[in-house]
Amino acid sequence: MILSQKFYARHTAQVARDLLGQILVHETPQGTASGRIIEVEAYLPKNDPGCHAARGKTPRNEVLFGPPGQAYVYFCYGAHFLFNVVTEKDGTAGAVLIRALEPVEGMGLMGQRRRHPSGFGLTNGPGKLVQALGIGGEHNRAPIWRKPLYIRKAERQEAIGVTTRVGLSEGAELPLRFFLRGNPYLSVKPGAERPSENRKRTAKGSR
Repeated sequence: MILSQKFYARHTAQVARDLLGQILVHETPQGTASGRIIEVEAYLPKNDPGCHAARGKTPRNEVLFGPPGQAYVYFCYGAHFLFNVVTEKDGTAGAVLIRALEPVEGMGLMGQRRRHPSGFGLTNGPGKLVQALGIGGEHNRAPIWRKPLYIRKAERQEAIGVTTRVGLSEGAELPLRFFLRGNPYLSVKPGAERPSENRKRTAKGSR
């Protein structure tokens, strides 16, 4: 079952957590490629300097203000596209960045697109997964509650981990990165970014 538009019209952090374990699918003339969402980051409508909408609406970021359930795809550092889903009610800016996938279908096709052997390294990063699934700037504003680019409902058993977000100069202290613990396809190697989680526990006690 494809997740409905209503799924995304909620608080961004909750949508981010609920996206973990779901399947991102892109059907193309070359074939279908999909992956299980195992790592995300939330970008909030208020008090979040890391969000692209923090300084107000611009032609580049206006898609963030709704309607919910659209794709927000932008070119990052002149190197690669990143894929986000728009959240919150219409008129309120929020988004969830998809940071890593566990490949499910079309690994051969993903390998061709990435020029990388199938397996580890295909989708363990936000730029990598976009390339692997054949997502580009033309998909900005695409409605992801219907084909060909959509997210399908699936079951999740793993525990969710929480840390600060990766690679930000502003809003870096906010604990808005969510991931499935123990998954080998995470974008950050174990120990490389988890200290922020440990410091938070030490300062505020166990959760």
